[in-house]
Amino acid sequence: MQKKFSAVITREEKWFVSYCPELGVASQGKTKTTALKNLKEAVELYLEEDPIRIPVLREVTEFKAKVMADA
Repeated sequence: MQKKFSAVITREEKWFVSYCPELGVASQGKTKTTALKNLKEAVELYLEEDPIRIPVLREVTEFKAKVMADA
């Protein structure tokens, strides 16, 4: 069985960090493709240990927050 999950990918200096918000699992790689591949592997290992952790609700949304700029 396969299930869809979300991935948030950010750049942090020389690395791309990938994060699955539904499970709280993260990984990294030197490219976006590698970071996503590593995240998939990390999620599969995470769920292999305890498949009951698969969330029922999956919702991704955006929000705005006030950011104080440095002077």
